[in-house]
Amino acid sequence: MGNEETTRGMYDDCAWAVRPDAIPEDQIAETVETEVLIIGGGISGLAAGARCTDLGLKCIVLEKHNGIVARGAHIACVDSPVMRKLGVTVDKKQFARDWMRISGSRVNEDLLWLYLNNCSDAVQWLMDLGGDALELRLFGGQYRGPDFTEYPGTHYIVQKKGVNKYKGRGAILMCEVLQERCLQGEGNQIIRQTRAQYLEKDDTGRVVSCIALSEDGKYRRYCGTKAVILATGDIGSNKDMLKTFSPWGLVPKINFYIPQVPDPDNPGKKKGLNTGDGHRMGYWVGGQFDTPSWALSLHLVGYAMYVFFFLFVNRQGKRFMNEDTWAQAKAIRCLMQPEGDFAYTVFDSKWFKELGERIEITGGQFTDPLIVDYGYKWSDDIGIDKEIEKYVERGLCFKADTIEELAEQMEVPAKQLKATVDRYNELYEMGDDVDYGKRSELLTSITKPPYYALKWGPALLTVFGGLLTDTHMHVLDKDNKPIPGLYAIGNVAGGLYGVDYPLLWNGNSHSRCLTWARQAVADIAEKE
Repeated sequence: MGNEETTRGMYDDCAWAVRPDAIPEDQIAETVETEVLIIGGGISGLAAGARCTDLGLKCIVLEKHNGIVARGAHIACVDSPVMRKLGVTVDKKQFARDWMRISGSRVNEDLLWLYLNNCSDAVQWLMDLGGDALELRLFGGQYRGPDFTEYPGTHYIVQKKGVNKYKGRGAILMCEVLQERCLQGEGNQIIRQTRAQYLEKDDTGRVVSCIALSEDGKYRRYCGTKAVILATGDIGSNKDMLKTFSPWGLVPKINFYIPQVPDPDNPGKKKGLNTGDGHRMGYWVGGQFDTPSWALSLHLVGYAMYVFFFLFVNRQGKRFMNEDTWAQAKAIRCLMQPEGDFAYTVFDSKWFKELGERIEITGGQFTDPLIVDYGYKWSDDIGIDKEIEKYVERGLCFKADTIEELAEQMEVPAKQLKATVDRYNELYEMGDDVDYGKRSELLTSITKPPYYALKWGPALLTVFGGLLTDTHMHVLDKDNKPIPGLYAIGNVAGGLYGVDYPLLWNGNSHSRCLTWARQAVADIAEKE
């Protein structure tokens, strides 16, 4: 096995770009062989393993964690049986145009159309694997604003009533289904607490194996006689790589990656598992990356899980944006404020009634409930009011009889907050937000105590950028030629995102993981 030299290029001065020294042969305990070696055991890696079972390929999945790695609740597709039943359609051509616009045109359109034309089959495949245990539901909490209308293609998967075959929900449930199918293949294995160190090529330049550190402290060589697939997730917990590829990812004070594990560089602290391992390994064998800066998913989950459309104020008590927009925009504008790790939504005791009256023209993540079916109707027992009172009890929402008392709890200047609220009430009376341009129908007064200040802020979820691939998921070198034997799927693969995570529908990264896994394994099978 050759000791591959570090690829020379624009990143070679970065510490992460330097490949570790090769492990001496006398320290490699054994060589383990399979047909398809999959590095990473999240949604994309387990999906690849499941598809190997379908197509009669033997595989080994290596995962550095001790259990299933996944997070989130949603999965998206352009068409599904439940959408057809409800008469819901999506114009794929317009969707593609919107995706390109939001992504600053920094997207490989071949990959975008590969996704759009195949994501529904991928989601249906997952449902078929779950058999009679699963039910697919169409999510009904889309943002319905005038200039960023979310499409009704977000779904969520649940076990049917009375079925208790699986333990998890959301993305964990998806992984359980995929894991089950993967292990049905003869000789297939999922080996956890095993961390790949670097890839190896044979004398022809083909990637054929990796060296991995096992749970028992021994190094082993894992070989994929037909292919090696990188499915190692993103770079969100690697600060050096964030500095290189996505500096905005260093701005939020909260990293929401789950699971969190002990940080070896900071005793007593934890960090996420997503440290760009596959990105580095692919780079060391000649792969090229998306051009920075990479897209981010900045969700408003740092504090309270609701934000709404009422008055937003920063930590100085000043209004700072048009509150009538999508979740990612709210996150960015918050981070741009002085001490911008959080902000507040200010409203009065009429808020729940006002929300219900306007939900049909606003909505979206952090306004609608997280799990709600398409076409749902607002009702007084929907539960959001009870959630806000829980936040009051937990200190994530302040409540007071005067604006001055509220400001004291918020630790913002009372005079400034009073001036901000007075100005907002003035705009309401005018019926025209001449300061920030919010739709007049979303203006509400803040006049009836008690007054509330709901604390919210961004957290980094995922960084979307990675190794460039073709439409078969082959990793491409600096000359845009496939590196023999090497594939990349899921968040280690680039080409599909740019600027912002496009919340045209939630969960598009999950269905992309399934689609890319199926595409890669199909290509491997066709080469037999």
